Amino acid sequence: MIMADKIIDLRKKNGWSQEELAEKLEVSRQAVSKWESAQSVPDMNRVLLLSKVFGVSTDYLLKDELGEEATRTEPLPEEAGEPLRKVSMAEAQDFLRYRRKSAGRISLGVLLCILSPVALILLASAQEEGLLALSDEQAVALGLLPLFLLVGGAVALFVTSGLAGKKFEYLSSECFETEYGVSGFAREQRDRENGSFAVRLTMGIVLCVLSAVPIFVAMLLPGAENAGDFHYVVAVAALLCLVACGVWLIVQAAIVRGGYNVLMEEGEYSRANKEEAKRSRTISTVYWSLAVAGYLAYSFITMDWQRSWIVWPVAGVLYGLVMAVAAALHNRSDC
Repeated sequence: MIMADKIIDLRKKNGWSQEELAEKLEVSRQAVSKWESAQSVPDMNRVLLLSKVFGVSTDYLLKDELGEEATRTEPLPEEAGEPLRKVSMAEAQDFLRYRRKSAGRISLGVLLCILSPVALILLASAQEEGLLALSDEQAVALGLLPLFLLVGGAVALFVTSGLAGKKFEYLSSECFETEYGVSGFAREQRDRENGSFAVRLTMGIVLCVLSAVPIFVAMLLPGAENAGDFHYVVAVAALLCLVACGVWLIVQAAIVRGGYNVLMEEGEYSRANKEEAKRSRTISTVYWSLAVAGYLAYSFITMDWQRSWIVWPVAGVLYGLVMAVAAALHNRSDC
C-alpha cells in the first residue's frame, strides 16, 4: 500500500474529512487532496506530524511494504470482530452510474411534483374570471387530471430509483473499505466535475431567487389594481415553473456530488456520522413511539380530541432537546 492510500485509510478510520485533517496538520485541504491522489508527497515535517496525528510510525507511512498497527481510543468495526465489506473498482463504477441515473430520475420527479398543480390553478382561475366556458366541476376535473398524472409519474420515478439502488444502501449507512485506487478514482472524478457542479448549483439557486420576479411584474402591470386576479395566478404559475427548474438543477447536482462523498466516506457520510446516525435512529424510534403512546393515552383519558393535537408541537420541540442532550452525553463519554 502506497502512502496516498495509507493516508486515506487512516483518515477514514478516524472519521475525519479532508478539511478536518488539514486543520490538524495546519495545511490546506488541497494539499491533503494532492497527497491522497498521489500527485505530491508530504515533506518530512508533515510525515512526522501525520505519524503523531494518526498514532502510527513514520516507517509505516514511508515504507509501502509495512502493514498498519495503529493505536485507537475506540475499536473500529473490523477490530471488534466485524470485518468491513470491500468495495471493488467495478462496484464503485456501478454505484456512480446508478447515482447519475438516480439524479436524473429523482430531480425529474421533484420537478413534476412542483409543476403538478399549475394546470389546476390556471383552469380554476380562468373559469372563475369567465375566461373559459366551463363549470366549476369541469375546471377542477380538468386541472386534477394532469395533477394526478404528474404526481403518479413522480412516484414511479422515486420508486424505481429506490429499487435500483437497493443493493448500494449499505454504502450510505455502513462502514466499508475500498480496494486500491477506488478513493483516488472517485476523488479525480469529483474534481473533474467541480465546474459542472458549481454551474448547476449556481443556476438552480439563481432560478429560485428569480422566481419571485413574475409576482412583481404582475403587480407593476398597468391597471393591475383594477384588473382581475388571473394575471396574479399566471404569475404564480410562472413562479412554480422557475422554482421547479431551479430545484431540478440543485437536486441533480447534489445527488451526483453526494455519490462521490459516499465512496470516499466524507462529509455527512463519514464513519463518525454513520455511527451517529445509527444511534439517532434508535433514539428517534423510541422517542416517537412514546410520543404516539402519550398522544393516544391523553386523548382517550380526556376524550378531548380537539385539543390533544398540542402533543405534537410539544413533542417536536422536545425532540430537538432530547437529541441535543443525547449528543452531549455521548461526546462527554468519549472524553
